[in-house]
Amino acid sequence: MGLHIPPSLHYRRFRLLWIGLGISIAGSQMQLWSLFWHIRELTDQPIALGGIGLARIVPLVVFSLIGGAIADVTNRRKVMFLTQSAMALVAVALGLLTLSGSISLWQIYALTAVQAVAAAFDLPARQALVPNLLPPKDLPNAFSMTSIAFQTGSIVGPALSGLVIASLGLQWVYFINAFTYLAVIWALLAMGSVHQEVQRTSKSLVSVKAIQEGVQFIIGHPIILSTMLMDFIATFFSSANTLMPIIARDVLKVGPVEYGWLSSAQSIGAMVAAVVISQLKEIRRQGQIFLIAVVFFGAATVVFGFARSMLVAMLALIVVGASDSVSTIIRNTIRQLQTPDYIRGRMVSVNQIFFAGGPQLGEIEAGVVAQVFGAPLAVISGGIACVVAVAAIARRWPVLREYNGDEPVLAGGSAGIPAD
Repeated sequence: MGLHIPPSLHYRRFRLLWIGLGISIAGSQMQLWSLFWHIRELTDQPIALGGIGLARIVPLVVFSLIGGAIADVTNRRKVMFLTQSAMALVAVALGLLTLSGSISLWQIYALTAVQAVAAAFDLPARQALVPNLLPPKDLPNAFSMTSIAFQTGSIVGPALSGLVIASLGLQWVYFINAFTYLAVIWALLAMGSVHQEVQRTSKSLVSVKAIQEGVQFIIGHPIILSTMLMDFIATFFSSANTLMPIIARDVLKVGPVEYGWLSSAQSIGAMVAAVVISQLKEIRRQGQIFLIAVVFFGAATVVFGFARSMLVAMLALIVVGASDSVSTIIRNTIRQLQTPDYIRGRMVSVNQIFFAGGPQLGEIEAGVVAQVFGAPLAVISGGIACVVAVAAIARRWPVLREYNGDEPVLAGGSAGIPAD
């Protein structure tokens, strides 16, 4: 059976957003991995790399819940237009400071924090917007395609980062990233108005009460809460991305071009997995598949920690990416289908704290452990802890093990969207 056009791409507005995100993600990933390399050039202290995680997580914790509440009562397209513009300006500032030769660690941390503030408002609006662009039946496919866009950008971006750093210099990574944000801004303008449900009560205001409603919704739905906790714990322990420059330069003894390919390896595996899933009409026994995928994620991280050759490291990271892609697609589908549209932004905002907080706090943890015990041991111990966490969460929430994927859908509001 040959490949077919994924159902979600038959919807023009989703297709526009998908193309724009694919271009923008490539630039964002190019900048992220270049930041790690940039910091390694400024200092050889592993804990300095962990500082990026701190600069990103604090704004997310402070502003995510507010961002989710705003996404439920404000035009999500307009929110994204503002956030994408703000992140483009941050990239320009990084490029200008690097070009001037006066950039320092505190400036990198400060601008990263500003970008994280914009991201705290951007992600709830973006993820809550997607179910408004196509019917519920095509939502799993849409998240599979979104994963493909992300992983494609995550392959192209890091690979280009090494080439751009080696040939043009770090400042051009930042300038190119600023330009790629225009792709999403264009998509938002081209798609036109998008209907979204708003609960017309006092709770629809951006308030502490509205935020509490979102938190209480998640606590009251074990299937959503358990996937969020799994996401947080797994990525907290198995987050090895910030240590990649140290592994590349000091363990594997390779340069910036090879570093770029190592940084792309996870996304190569993730894209392959996402393409396979995009061709499936349905996925059953989703809970079990989700748990198995996270176990593979942790086990492959352990292998990467032991790797002393480029080939073994690349293969391990490809498995890490493939397993992470499977778990990401399943957990995103579960959350979006089990959340009504009027509260979807707040659900995403709480989830953002979990899925972004895990790896970013994990970057701090990895930096501290690497500072004391070395980078390889930090990676290996994290992978082991991830596997142990899977067993603990699966035992605590049996509903996750038993989730099949054909349970009643709670989300609504997009069934009448025509394909084109």
